[in-house]
Amino acid sequence: MGAAERDLVALGIAIAAIILFIATGGQVVPDVVRSMLGHGPGPDKILANALLLNIALIIFGWRRYRELTNEIAERRKAEEVARQLAETDPLTGCLNRRSMTRATTALRSEAEARDQSIAFFMIDLDNFKQINDMNGHSTGDRVLTKIAQVLRDNLPSEASLARLGGDEFAIVLPFDRGQPQQVDDHVMRLFEMIGRALEREGVSVDVTMSIGISSDQDASIRNAAVDYAQTLMHRADIAMYQAKKQGKNRYVWFEPTMENELRFRNELETGVRRGISNGEFVPFYEQQIDIETGRLVGFEMLARWNSPQLGLVKPDIFIPIAEDVGVIAELSEQLMVRAFADAQEWDPTLTLSVNISPVQLRDPWFAQKLLKLLVENNFPTHRLEIEITESCLHQDVGMVRAMIASLKNQGVRISLDDFGTGYSSLAQLRSLPFDRIKIDRSFITELGDAKASDKIVDAIISLGNGLEMPITAEGIENEQILTTLKRMGQLKGQGYLYGRPETAAQVRNRLTKAGRMAGKPGADAEAKHSDIEPVTEETRRAAEG
Repeated sequence: MGAAERDLVALGIAIAAIILFIATGGQVVPDVVRSMLGHGPGPDKILANALLLNIALIIFGWRRYRELTNEIAERRKAEEVARQLAETDPLTGCLNRRSMTRATTALRSEAEARDQSIAFFMIDLDNFKQINDMNGHSTGDRVLTKIAQVLRDNLPSEASLARLGGDEFAIVLPFDRGQPQQVDDHVMRLFEMIGRALEREGVSVDVTMSIGISSDQDASIRNAAVDYAQTLMHRADIAMYQAKKQGKNRYVWFEPTMENELRFRNELETGVRRGISNGEFVPFYEQQIDIETGRLVGFEMLARWNSPQLGLVKPDIFIPIAEDVGVIAELSEQLMVRAFADAQEWDPTLTLSVNISPVQLRDPWFAQKLLKLLVENNFPTHRLEIEITESCLHQDVGMVRAMIASLKNQGVRISLDDFGTGYSSLAQLRSLPFDRIKIDRSFITELGDAKASDKIVDAIISLGNGLEMPITAEGIENEQILTTLKRMGQLKGQGYLYGRPETAAQVRNRLTKAGRMAGKPGADAEAKHSDIEPVTEETRRAAEG
């Protein structure tokens, strides 16, 4: 660009042409005038031609100069566009992630000169994927554009706004060091303005935000050796994750303990992956009892993590992590293979219940994979009962219905787990072919103490009777609860009153003492009168797809 502006060839031609024009013009023009007045001969032809050539060169130089000027203007315009594309988000016009780092560093210098601090907001829209899935990406883009405009309109002039990608935004703004409540006030105003703006736009979506906030008031972040902008962004991201974890639609300030928690979670993620590879996850079994007769009818498989570092870890710790990192299917299949092998040693009349994660039910091939596992391990389909939670019914009811039908056609029983804690409707209970309803333990454990719980449980049992669905009660922990349930009807129950979850070896000992192991005379006699069937050729074909 600089070379084009200093085109010496064009400049030299123009200067030389002007000098020659002056020199030749001083002789040719007077001769032309005298000749026209009839006072002398015409101009020298060579000088006249030289003058015309000078005029042509001057015109050429001028045109060349104009072309260069236009070319330079176009190049500068293209460079400006390229710079904007490199530094801004094309959809919303906000800064992007790369330029936000520079903007944060620059704003820090300005804030320090005014004796101010810096707050960094990490903003993530809650459940934005559902907006795109249900309303289309054009609606999603319109929502993002509107939210960006609202954020921009409500920012102080010295603040910066960026879209970091997807539905994630970032804000960096200065505030008085002695008044951090200014940041809280600003965040609350943003929550209020976002809701109003979408209502005015007539966008039929419910958009909420989770916001994480960090600031440079911590002395450690002012260390020159620290990457200032990246550290602020990282801490705000950790705080935003906490806001998501606490229920979304809220904001959270960063605290150092959060970083330790996140580090521990990362260690858990690594441990879960390693544990699957090393076979550290083992099945435990909880008894399921016929409440009326007190007879053992089956077991529910419960996952445990036998971690070398952490000891025996319960599923409420590692199952959400396995779901988040995408290894829940592998973990579940590994446990089921072990459980099938264990259950084959039991009395053939005993059933095996297995909990299925909502993440697994999003796989359209789940039914085929489960049937394949049954075939490969030669486990009778009628002895298996899978349990799904009510939350699964709100993801893709059509696909869930197809999976349930496919499994039931092969003899697998299906239970609706944790009934009463979700939002399943009577229409869904009637249309989806469940074999059993399991009442959530939160209702069972309060029986006798809260009349409301008694009425709720009694209503669920009546509903099950009306739909001809057997009922299982979880959380039977004392005789009072058991006595109350016996008055309510014929149920299957499980809970600590009957014993804690046991290892495969403990179950084997229990069944051996009771004469309920496979191959025992009593067990063989019961099996002849049961409806349990072996794996059939039809099941094998279904498992193969």
